[in-house]
Amino acid sequence: MNLPKALLMAMVSLFWVGVADAAQLALDDDRLVDSHGRKITVAAPFQRIISLYGAHTENLFTLGAGSQLIGVGRNEDWPRDVKNKPVHSYHDGLEKFLSARPDLVIVRPMIDRGYSRLLQRLEEHGVTVVSLQPRTLDQMFVYWTILGKLCGRSSAAQQMIARFKSSTDRIRQRTASIASKKRVYFEAIHNRMRTFAPTSMPIFVLEAAGGVNVAGDAKARRGSNIADFGKERILALGDQIDVYLAQFGPMNRPTRELIKKETGYGLIRAVRQGHIHLIDEKLVSRPTLRLLTGICSVGEMLYPDLFSRETEALGCTTGQLGLSARETYSKEKQP
Repeated sequence: MNLPKALLMAMVSLFWVGVADAAQLALDDDRLVDSHGRKITVAAPFQRIISLYGAHTENLFTLGAGSQLIGVGRNEDWPRDVKNKPVHSYHDGLEKFLSARPDLVIVRPMIDRGYSRLLQRLEEHGVTVVSLQPRTLDQMFVYWTILGKLCGRSSAAQQMIARFKSSTDRIRQRTASIASKKRVYFEAIHNRMRTFAPTSMPIFVLEAAGGVNVAGDAKARRGSNIADFGKERILALGDQIDVYLAQFGPMNRPTRELIKKETGYGLIRAVRQGHIHLIDEKLVSRPTLRLLTGICSVGEMLYPDLFSRETEALGCTTGQLGLSARETYSKEKQP
């Protein structure tokens, strides 16, 4: 579906404002605070859950709560079993949600802000609504813990956190020995010359893979994980950029050819030498265990000799999935 440019940019703006305005996630025993500031007591695990964000869905499957999911959002493709679930959308009417008899609907701030009336009516009918979206790595661990609490799998959530930490520790130990680390510009939105905030998850992925973020002084937009940088600043760093890395997804659809042909980009060493790589935003921006796949995929781009044979040893057991997604996109989009 091709959206009008004005509508697409409005959606982008709404998304990032939602992230910026999110409350601090918190969990204390049976009481949680969600990203909207709701204070919710979890007396018992929820058994009939509708998830309207792919990261929530993916994490619930990882936690072993797939059987408790009675509905998922559109266009979800991970894991494979998600395709067997009924599809729901925040564009649907109240009646469709109520007919599914959910006891919990999980959303994120963008939906909370844009479709507040629908969520309010669900709450009026006794359905618990929880809005979640972590902005930092530490908040991601709280987020996983909250999901574990909601579905009755707190132990599994702690195992997820332990696995993530141990795998990233092993990767960091391996990349610590790199004598000359690659300097990387990580593109978030091409047509607006935006990168990621230094504390964002994509930059964590890059640095865990052994890359050096050349835009380390970029300032976050309204507290979001996106930062303005501007073409002049990118070009001023041109000879220092070893690798040009860009995420792709619904809101950013770059190609290597587009990046090569960008006016002035011939001043960027990485572009001149063809060191341009694309990475699926689901592997670097979504707060899921597949961030490990993202780290190893970026690691293979930067240091193929170090990473290509080490995904199992480094804890990235889904290793090649991220690379396959990148290659598939490239084959479809490149001339």
